[in-house]
Amino acid sequence: MACVAVTWARPESTYTDKWDNINVDEILESNRLLKGYVDCLLGKGRCTLDGKALKETLPDALEHECVKCTGKQKSGADKVIRHLVNKRPDLWKELAVKYDPDNIYQARYKDKIDAVKGSA
Repeated sequence: MACVAVTWARPESTYTDKWDNINVDEILESNRLLKGYVDCLLGKGRCTLDGKALKETLPDALEHECVKCTGKQKSGADKVIRHLVNKRPDLWKELAVKYDPDNIYQARYKDKIDAVKGSA
């Protein structure tokens, strides 16, 4: 999962920055919050408004290498990827199965994923 940014897609050049000030660290440090977002993304639980926006935007962001992401969204995505790869590989795997069943994005972003391994 290369871009985990809380966004709504729109015709302009970037996704909305409406949720750019969400505290990503708070979510990553809370098993309850993180599980809520992951369950939303996996279709296993209810979604908050920002979770729903993320779920709707994630496929486009993955497909187009997050080109419409704001700087804060790219930074947040990097932080989430680093956390999931290093501290929650179980969740990373579940999300990869859902959003990358053919291993297209894992292969496309292999260098980036390998670069964050071991860096928490």
